[in-house]
Order: sequence, then C-alpha cells, then structure tokens
Amino acid sequence: MPPDAVASSRRSRVAHALAQNVGLELAIAMLVLSVAIYCAIYYAAQGLLPGGFELTTTVNNTMPLVLAAVAQTLVVLTRGIDLSVGGVIDLTNAIAAIGLGDSLAQMVAVSVAVLMVGAACGLLNGVLVAYGRLQPILVTLATLSIFQGVAIRVLPQPGGQVAEGYTAALANPSGPVSLLYAVLLALIWWGLRRTRLGIGIYAIGNDESAAEAHGIDARRTKILAYMLGGTFSAAAGLFLAANATAGDATTGNGYTLTSIVAVVLGGVSLFGGRGSAVGAMLGAFITTMIVNILFFAQIDPLYQAFYEGLFLVGAVLLAGGIGRLVRRS
Repeated sequence: MPPDAVASSRRSRVAHALAQNVGLELAIAMLVLSVAIYCAIYYAAQGLLPGGFELTTTVNNTMPLVLAAVAQTLVVLTRGIDLSVGGVIDLTNAIAAIGLGDSLAQMVAVSVAVLMVGAACGLLNGVLVAYGRLQPILVTLATLSIFQGVAIRVLPQPGGQVAEGYTAALANPSGPVSLLYAVLLALIWWGLRRTRLGIGIYAIGNDESAAEAHGIDARRTKILAYMLGGTFSAAAGLFLAANATAGDATTGNGYTLTSIVAVVLGGVSLFGGRGSAVGAMLGAFITTMIVNILFFAQIDPLYQAFYEGLFLVGAVLLAGGIGRLVRRS
C-alpha cells in the first residue's frame, strides 16, 4: 500500500475514533474549562487557589450525583428515562440513616440491604416498562411518588445517625478518598460495557427489533438495566447519608433532574444507544463546578438557579452543536 494511502487510512481511523467518542471528549473539555474558571474566580475572591479541603468537599458532595448519573445512564442507553432516581435515593437514604449502627457487621448488613432495596425498586420499574409496555417516563414518575411516600413513612423528620467509621469509609472529610470510588466505578463500567448485558443495553438502545433478531432478550435486558440503575441510586443514598452523617427523606429530590443534566453534559444521547457512564460521571463534576462558580462569583442566591439553568442550557447546546459538526466531518 502506498505511503499516502497508509497515512490516509490512519487519519480516517483517528477521525472515526474521535467521532465515536465526541461526547466524552467534550465532557473532558468542559470539565477542564469549568475547573479553570472556578480556580480563577476562587483566587479573585479568596486571594489563593483552592486546596485540599475544597477538593475533598467537592468530591464528597459530588459522589451521590456521580452514582445517580450512572444509574440514569443505564436507563437512558435503553431509550428510557428514570424519574424515580430521586425517590430511590430518598428511600435508601432514610433506611441507611436509621439502620446503620456502630458495629462493622451491622454496617455491612444494612448496606447490602439498602442496595437490595434499590435493586427491588429498579425491578419494579423494569417489569412495568418491559412487560407492561408502559412509557418509562410515566412509570418512573408514578414510582417516584410511591418511593417518596414510603421514604417519608420510614423517616418522617430529618434525623438518624451514621457512625463516624462509616463516614470515614465512604466520605472521609480528611481527604478526597471518594475519588478512589469514582475510579472503581469507572473500572466497573469498563467491565460491564464488555459483557453480554452491556452489549445488549447498547443494542436495544440503537434498534430493539434488530437486537432481538440477533438473539438479545430485550425485556430481560431492560429489567436488568433498571435493576442496576436502582442499585446505583441506592449507593448514592448511602454516600449521601455518610456525607451528611444523618438522613433526610426529601434530600434526594433534586437528584432526578441533576442526574439527567449530568447525563446530557456527559455526552449520553437521550435517544439511547450512544454515550458512556464515564462521560456522565464527568458531567456530574461539571454540574458541581457550575454551582461552585456561581457561589464564589457572589451571585445573589435568588438568581443562582436562573444563571445555573442558563449556563447548563448553553453548555448542552454548544456540546450538541460541536458533536454534530465533528460527526459530519
């Protein structure tokens, strides 16, 4: 093969790889940019750069959203959407706050039970969507109310107590230990992506009929995707309880919309079959950085939600526009 043809082939492969991962690449670029803006505004306000305390606080505060974003990604990839994420976090956070004790055995037992509760919530969603043939947005909107109601029943008022040892293990205030969990989560996704289940999730998101024609059980895959999503939402509830050292049956309400925002910022297509949970994890950190930027920019709290929404809409439109241009080229 002539040298020119070899070079052209290599450029074509590189261009194809860039186009396939454009969402993840844009998420990385947006995260770097948001961190740079945050550091600049922090320096202007405080006269020094953010240090270890700020990093630890940011990571600990973001981990529940990271897990919620992964949960949302699993469902979105199947061309669904999970509006019950916040309800599952409410319920599992409440159970964790009243159930976690001081002994290691009790901590482990309650943590496993909480994850199983999350999986059961996801199973309910998955069965209703897969076998009831109901729209995911309607099913999960209904179960959101159910889970929130049960959560209030479990913990009518904010309270409970999480042992210091549990907090140190999940959301250690002395250092950004939670980053290790983020890395572990990325490795878990890397492994899951290469399993039959992971392949099936992408396949039914791209074309469910074609996936079934190739031997993929679409119903089973959807149910497992929702179950895994519920499990990750429950893990978010555990991290939230560990970080706050107590529980609140309404504290997860905001995670439904922010998990969708993180998914979109991370380059995951809401039409299914395209994107990565790693991108959604980066999207979660971008979302947190936006909040930090607005805070240190001394934006009036009454208008923070407005500017946050404006910034996010602009970022999503910009990411979508750049993604289309890259794919066309």
